[in-house]
Amino acid sequence: MNLRIFFILLAFGAFGLTSCEDDDDNAPSIELRDPEEVAVENGEDIEAFLATHFYEIEDNPTNPNFKIFKFDTIAGENQDRTPIADSPLLSDTTIIQRGVSYKLNYLILRQGNTQERKPKFTDSTLVTFQGVTINNDLFEAAPNPLWLDLTQNVIRGFYELMTKLNGSSGFVENPDGTLTFNDDFGMGVVFVPSGLGYFASPPPGSGILRYQPIIFNVQLYRSRLTDHDRDGIPSFMEDFNNNGQISDLPEGDNPGDDLDGDGLPNYLDRNDDGDDVITIDEVSDEDGNIDLNNLPDHDNDGVPDYLDPDFPEEDA
Repeated sequence: MNLRIFFILLAFGAFGLTSCEDDDDNAPSIELRDPEEVAVENGEDIEAFLATHFYEIEDNPTNPNFKIFKFDTIAGENQDRTPIADSPLLSDTTIIQRGVSYKLNYLILRQGNTQERKPKFTDSTLVTFQGVTINNDLFEAAPNPLWLDLTQNVIRGFYELMTKLNGSSGFVENPDGTLTFNDDFGMGVVFVPSGLGYFASPPPGSGILRYQPIIFNVQLYRSRLTDHDRDGIPSFMEDFNNNGQISDLPEGDNPGDDLDGDGLPNYLDRNDDGDDVITIDEVSDEDGNIDLNNLPDHDNDGVPDYLDPDFPEEDA
């Protein structure tokens, strides 16, 4: 793949997937709507879309990694098509974010090769994708595989889908240096309410309206387990409050994802508990081995050493 084209696409993908929800409270020109009210409204809009539209997937002879995915209205010559709402592939899950409950609908069109790993919500993923609004207007497409770090400005609705797919069993390298993946990669579609997307701050120039639901169809080829701070603890295990978000700020007595309150979320902090010993030295044995299923707890207080600010001071 031409590296210049790759990085242009990567920049475009990162721009399009950037979640602005953390900046909502700092947008003085916008009077924000009630998120619960918007969630109900978005839910109704998505349910109506699922009931009145069908989908088609076409092979793409010029780029087999990027399937041609189309939505259309059930009307006229398409009157007999099966609505998405009746598809046996349609599932949903409930996501609680900032106290608001969201229903996230998704289609697993193809699971992917089950011998390949499913990414965690903090991993790096090799994907192609396409985004449309609930009005079926295209706002983004990444037709060539690119790596996305799911912790870096990727909206929640997108990364929730990624954790449900498997990658491809392999690939061949073409004479021009591009890759063609085996046709068993994971494919899915997610219908994203704005509260799990851009809410009141869609990317400028994207054509997405404020509070508008969006839809992504995604193909997953590869994923990599990530340890962003290289402290021996995979990033997905550093979601301290276990809510599917990795950078929650402290609030009151709740440390969020910054256990020692130093301004660095755990997944970027090489000393999670803020004691005198860095995390990797508190999780590895004398030979440098790490057993994530049996992390050291030398004072037997039920808190692993790397999260225990009272150790080793307590034992000193």
